[in-house]
Amino acid sequence: MRARRSAAGALIVAVALLGASPIVLDAQPAHADPVRDLEYWLNDYGFSQAWTTSKGAGVTVAVIDTGVDGSVAELKGVVVGGTDVSGIGSANGQKPVGDENSHGTQVASLLAGRGTGEGNGVLGVAPESQLLSISVAFGSDSTSEVSTDDQIAKAVRWAVDNGAEIINMSLTRNTLDWPQSWDDAFLYAFQHDVIVVAAAGNRAGGTSQVGAPATIPGVVVVAGVDRNKEASFDASSQGIVISVAAPSEELVGVVPGGGYVAWNGTSGATPLVSGLLALVRSAYPDISAADAINRVIATADPNGHDVPSPIYGNGLIDAAAAVTADVAPATTTPEEQLTDWIRIHRRAQPPAEETTAPTLTPTTPVPDPIPEVEAEDQSFMATDWTLRYLTVPFAVLLGFGSLAVLLGIGATRHIKRALRKQ
Repeated sequence: MRARRSAAGALIVAVALLGASPIVLDAQPAHADPVRDLEYWLNDYGFSQAWTTSKGAGVTVAVIDTGVDGSVAELKGVVVGGTDVSGIGSANGQKPVGDENSHGTQVASLLAGRGTGEGNGVLGVAPESQLLSISVAFGSDSTSEVSTDDQIAKAVRWAVDNGAEIINMSLTRNTLDWPQSWDDAFLYAFQHDVIVVAAAGNRAGGTSQVGAPATIPGVVVVAGVDRNKEASFDASSQGIVISVAAPSEELVGVVPGGGYVAWNGTSGATPLVSGLLALVRSAYPDISAADAINRVIATADPNGHDVPSPIYGNGLIDAAAAVTADVAPATTTPEEQLTDWIRIHRRAQPPAEETTAPTLTPTTPVPDPIPEVEAEDQSFMATDWTLRYLTVPFAVLLGFGSLAVLLGIGATRHIKRALRKQ
């Protein structure tokens, strides 16, 4: 029996919840590594070619997420520092925390994984870059007493103060607005020439429009496309702030403790862009944040679409072009963009009252239709539903020379029907 891959990017519910049996995909030749073979984006988006110029050496990227397990084979020696801002993690930020605690390690492996040997394991798009792991806790079951808003503001500042040149944020507040504490934190990053990259969000998880931090001026916003380079209906939100698009379906990443998962979502597209920016900053050590961003945007491939657009931004990333093409200097900077926004939009506002940050709420395991989310109940990170049923839809297990994929075909069809009702 062959696994069916739906247009929903195999929106397949985790087997632990369904009790489905594993289905073994076709065995791979003895010389091939089935995990590495799944990384289609390395060739299709020019990363393999770009590596002749740069592999990200000398660049430090901060991953603000659920913690990065630096002990897994692909990430040994990659995580060079970190901290916890949730109050429930480890001092070095490597203890996975929160409801979906494998998320940070998956993100990190796509960005800077170094494989497990010649041609084996997950290889990140910037395999010679280094990471800082800053753990934040999300989820209705989180025991953290620190608000998610405060965690993020603190995390951004810590990243800047500890040498990050790029900050990866595969998360969303699911609201267009953001607290004023973020004004200061993000402006602090921009003033120190640090690039912030954020996910657009996942439409199938209830995020139809881009939310903060992706709505903050100056942030590089990443939308998602499928294997055919077309807009991902399920794994990408849209909005006028989209910068570029990158693969967000049929991705593979490493989980804490080792092992692999296949997943969908702009959570995975975002580290591909952060990694590309690391290649650029490594190739051009003196380049400013604004000019590095401009290289990625100016060399993006429209792929036949009118750009800029609220779906593809300026087009699909082209790693080879981003590190080699002649590109004019940027005409504006992230700092200027955010400073202007603050001057125009904050000056007329009355002093903000103390409010509680959006809280995470548990969601129905298999929603039908996808639930509406009220503003006061918005989840901060990609919601529990998004992570469980979109970001990590099924597990990929390596063993005996083949891949075992844990599937729930009935649930896939069920969710597909729900999605079509939108």
